[in-house]
Amino acid sequence: MKEALTEKDFITAASLLNCEVAAVKAVDEVESSGKGFCPDDFPIIRFEGHVFYRYTSGAYSIGYPNICHEKWDPKLNGKTWGEERVRFNTAVSLNKNAAFMSTSWGRFQVMGFNFSLVGCTTIQQFVNAMCRSEAEQLNLACQYILHTRLDRALREGRFEDFADGYNGPGWRRNDYAGKLKRAYKRNGGIL
Repeated sequence: MKEALTEKDFITAASLLNCEVAAVKAVDEVESSGKGFCPDDFPIIRFEGHVFYRYTSGAYSIGYPNICHEKWDPKLNGKTWGEERVRFNTAVSLNKNAAFMSTSWGRFQVMGFNFSLVGCTTIQQFVNAMCRSEAEQLNLACQYILHTRLDRALREGRFEDFADGYNGPGWRRNDYAGKLKRAYKRNGGIL
């Protein structure tokens, strides 16, 4: 069993982002189910078939329409971590690097295609870090937040701006910003 995040990890992340611990915990609460690993110690993942389509130029869309599809379709995602792993493993068997880059990883669901943005030199280095610990997952999420300049929105409690940058323009469908605000308050946020 991989070691879970500690209060010290959250404090370190908040210091790095120059924001309240409550803001980091809010992102954690909304992005994760409170864990970064499945029962078998593989990171929680979400494979994105539309991203795989982009990285493979749609090469597998005919034979694997639930793995390689042009548009985002959440109905094609696995309902359990096991189902999602099957989709991911199939994609890996077709094109490993494209599959790694087309997957959001760990407790904070950082997309693999951001590997260089978060300071990794290869996609494999990124995946290895995501597989090591929840603290590594948090560190990579912090690097993503810093390099996309979302730290300011988090620091200032501009959760709509943070949601747009971190979760994409579809965040309104699931009230991502509202969930962040409520989680921030539950975790003792003072803004």
